[in-house]
Amino acid sequence: MEEIYMNVKYDNCADLKASKNLRGPRSSERRFHGSVVLCLGLLTVLLLVGLIGLGVHYYDSVRGLAADFSIVTDNLTQRLQASNNKLSSMFEERSLLNASLIQMTEELTRLQTLSRQKKACPTGWRMFMCSCYLLSNESGSWARGREDCRNRGADLVVIDSTEEQTFLSDLTMVETWIWIGLTDKDNEGTWKWIDGTPLTLQYRYWEAEQPDNGGGDPKWGEEDCAHIRTGKKTEENWNDRSCDASLRWICEKKA
Repeated sequence: MEEIYMNVKYDNCADLKASKNLRGPRSSERRFHGSVVLCLGLLTVLLLVGLIGLGVHYYDSVRGLAADFSIVTDNLTQRLQASNNKLSSMFEERSLLNASLIQMTEELTRLQTLSRQKKACPTGWRMFMCSCYLLSNESGSWARGREDCRNRGADLVVIDSTEEQTFLSDLTMVETWIWIGLTDKDNEGTWKWIDGTPLTLQYRYWEAEQPDNGGGDPKWGEEDCAHIRTGKKTEENWNDRSCDASLRWICEKKA
């Protein structure tokens, strides 16, 4: 009886031990799984907190950028408005200046017209532009012609425009030789007007192969004074001649 009880007790102890042995690994596995779940939960919470913090930071950054953008936009708008105002003011000033210039031009034209109307040339003189011209009736040397012009308050003509050259070329209908105020007496080959200005390439109207200083022929001597051959081609009707030759002359003076 006692042996049976002992056996039973032994068996119960063996079953309890076996039961404990069976429960041990499963409990460890459950604890491990719980730890993993807890860690994952903590990671999830931390990730969520990080995302929220990042979102708040991003929102603050965006809001700051929006504020900066708004400030920049306002500044650009103000500058653009100021530029537009300045440009508008410049346009108004230009319009006023143009109107003033037109008015001054009209007034100048009116005064010039009145001035021309008041100016008159002496009897026997012809007006062209703002000068009076006299074609002599007598003949003489270049120096004689200049002296006569000076006695009349004038001087031998100085040609400084194509229009004046054309006017002088058409001054008489008959072909004649007329002294003009051009000479190279001071320096051979250097032609100057009687007012000291040099002869320019723009306004020179020599005949072909002229001036030639007499071509070396003693019969013509030194040809240091210039004259016009009227009735010839306007662009080529100047010739050099001895200053002692007897020709008519043209005087010029301001009207």
